[in-house]
Amino acid sequence: MKKLCSILLIILLFTLTACKSEQDAVSTQQQQTATKETTSKQETSQTEIPKQVQKPLKVALIMQMSIGTFSSQYIEGVKKQIEQFGGSVQVYNSDNDLAKMAANLDAAINAKVDGILIDHGRSEALKQGVEKALQANIPVVAFDNDLRLPGVTVIDQDDYSLAWKSLKTLAEDLNGKGNIAVVWVGGFAPMEHRSVIIDAFYKRYPNIKEVARFGTASNNTALDTQAQVEALLKKYPKKGELNAIFAAWDEFAKGAVKALEQAGRTDIKVYGIDLSNEDLQLMQKSNSPWVATAATDPAEVGKVQVRFLYQKIAREHTPDIYSLEPHLVKKSNLPTENVAMEQLSKYINGWGNSKDAYSPWMNKLEKEKK
Repeated sequence: MKKLCSILLIILLFTLTACKSEQDAVSTQQQQTATKETTSKQETSQTEIPKQVQKPLKVALIMQMSIGTFSSQYIEGVKKQIEQFGGSVQVYNSDNDLAKMAANLDAAINAKVDGILIDHGRSEALKQGVEKALQANIPVVAFDNDLRLPGVTVIDQDDYSLAWKSLKTLAEDLNGKGNIAVVWVGGFAPMEHRSVIIDAFYKRYPNIKEVARFGTASNNTALDTQAQVEALLKKYPKKGELNAIFAAWDEFAKGAVKALEQAGRTDIKVYGIDLSNEDLQLMQKSNSPWVATAATDPAEVGKVQVRFLYQKIAREHTPDIYSLEPHLVKKSNLPTENVAMEQLSKYINGWGNSKDAYSPWMNKLEKEKK
């Protein structure tokens, strides 16, 4: 009898275990099916073009000023990305007049555009207009601006990093000792950020002395800078009195380079910020004093800014602030033959390959609008 009971107990245990295993298998299969269905729905929703961006969108680009080749390549980047998305853009150039920039912003709002891009400018001049845009449900993305409003994404080139990369290279080339001049101008958010690093730079390298600081932003910035550097060279005519010039903007660097070339001062080197095709040509010239610059691809900046705007219009989450990764471009890294900006990725790791702010559906949108 005991033996029979034991046998029956074992059979019962096997039956219960088998049932439990079958239930677990069914449960696991159901979970896997549900997960696959959820993942499939998520993938579909991520690649499906949001209805808000399916129509051709009208975008306004409000610029504080449009000076030099950096700005022109930035504008081309904005235009190219918007055209790839099937939209159109109107560029408002404010000629470095903040009152005019505020008026241009109002004009864009009154034109009932679908989105607004802002290039430079100051918060005190634009805050009221941007708030008006947001109240009208017009999303805003700004570049190199000090706006800090909920819902507005502000992108920059990481101006602190730009300044440090260039200045650190200068210090290393001078072996931590020498006299330098700084070409800089206030009144612009990126310049104020770069100034913070300039001040910190002297604490890190106390044996590097600033003997002059100057700079103006105008419609002829490069020419103005050339004249200012020519006057500077008369103050320091002897080799060793001035070792380098740090130019906080490529328009400054272009003017400094031309002044040094005309004076035959190969003993003074230029370290800059920003880069364009014209800048590259100057750097690649034989015996060019322009030996290094820290930069992001201006066209890529424009494209990233547009993509953030389209994400906002599609009601996707976007950050309040975003910094693009800058690169150090040294003359010694470039080939002897001339290269253009679009070829720099062959020589500068990571250049021009940004997928920042790129949503999966954007690829489909670009293909459909071809």
